[in-house]
Amino acid sequence: MNRWLPHPLMSLTLTLVWLLLVNDFGFGQLLLGALFGLLIPHFTSEYWPERPHLQRPLLLARYLLSLAKDIITANLQVARLVLGPREHLRPAFIEYELELTDEFAITVLASTVSLTPGTVSADLSIDRRTLLIHSLDVSDRDALCRQIRTRYEAPLKEIFK
Repeated sequence: MNRWLPHPLMSLTLTLVWLLLVNDFGFGQLLLGALFGLLIPHFTSEYWPERPHLQRPLLLARYLLSLAKDIITANLQVARLVLGPREHLRPAFIEYELELTDEFAITVLASTVSLTPGTVSADLSIDRRTLLIHSLDVSDRDALCRQIRTRYEAPLKEIFK
């Protein structure tokens, strides 16, 4: 943005978090929260990564809606697995070969995998080409990799290309 307000959304968030933490919405606390909201991003801005450039923001909105649907569906599947007989669980680690090269897009993919119940991103290889994923129930490793590639990685490639 500019030198004194490098991250406006972060400034607003810090101000709101301060007000919620002190549980006082008086003028003095608002002023102190705003001061924190201005100073913290200002002094830490050099450590922040470069902002990603969205090529297709509408695709991002569709991606987020699809992710929300997947999270709800996965919650129900995990509940069924956990409440059912334990012999039906087939946990496994999977090495997923990444096609993404952008660091931010890889971070979003790893976060997406971890947000979806039943899966978690466990590690990223040093060369950033392989994501180690743990899944609670894996009957077909290739099918899981195809699902991640088509539902998550392919849209992210379009969004951040």
